[in-house]
Amino acid sequence: MIRQRRGHLGLLLLASQVFQMGLDHIPPVTLAVLALNVYLYLVPLASASQACVSVHQAYWQGDWRRLLLSPLHHVDDWHLYFNMASLLWKGSHLERRLGGVWFSYLLATFSLFTGVVYLLLAVCLSELMQDFSYSMQCAVGFSGVLFALKVVNNHYNLGGVTYVMNIPVSNKIACWVELVAIHVFSPGTSFLGHLAGILVGLLYVKGPLKKIMKKCAGLVNIIAWSYFCMCSGYSGYYTAEQSNSRLNRYAGGLSEEQQYEAAIRASLNDRGLLTVLLPAGGATQDRRPYGFNIPPEPDTAEELRQRRLRRFQ
Repeated sequence: MIRQRRGHLGLLLLASQVFQMGLDHIPPVTLAVLALNVYLYLVPLASASQACVSVHQAYWQGDWRRLLLSPLHHVDDWHLYFNMASLLWKGSHLERRLGGVWFSYLLATFSLFTGVVYLLLAVCLSELMQDFSYSMQCAVGFSGVLFALKVVNNHYNLGGVTYVMNIPVSNKIACWVELVAIHVFSPGTSFLGHLAGILVGLLYVKGPLKKIMKKCAGLVNIIAWSYFCMCSGYSGYYTAEQSNSRLNRYAGGLSEEQQYEAAIRASLNDRGLLTVLLPAGGATQDRRPYGFNIPPEPDTAEELRQRRLRRFQ
């Protein structure tokens, strides 16, 4: 059932900003994520109280689905407007820089890890302060993911300046200044949720998260290439590095349809792969064919006669 609201001014302002920016100027992944958030606001999978994530709900009661629901649900239309307006700017810049495939991967990873880090922070504070109210605090909304994106965006623009409350702040510390400013002027927001987003962003730009993501992407590429080889009838032995390098040629930055077309072209035109086991006659000099060398064809009778004549001259 569509959620009833007293007013939709936030939605109207968001629609105005989208059309002012122009649909053709918004990258597809950013636009799709924005549309998904708006749809789930109008037709939610759960209420905000049922979608928010907390240690009490997720860990103690085992409701782990909240990790997936919480970033995609919002309390009201103003909450949705401010988050999606921020996504329009950050998403457009990062998606053009990183590419749609990696940006989608980044959003999915940040959405999940922000919730996990938030739970870890709440548990640590509960133990350190001996105040278990931190474990009861329930966070909902996309703002934690946006803080992580802000860290990544500022990492690529270290010399830039961000305006926080109309005050110019260096991009190096902008996310920390904004964290404090939002907590001071909007005390109802989740300080731990925003801090979790900053920490996830730092884990990506300075920590191991980016390397882990690349390793996982490489593993998926190897599995996908192995599946393609099996379906297309390939047989041969390849190391993980060889498979990964070939997949990087075909899959890097391409859509699924383009990857599929590239794989088909590889199957038809790149038969040099088969020389590993079945070398063709056109083997290069630095890679000799395996197996026995085939002797040359016997000379013709005329060639033998000419040789005999030259021998007696």
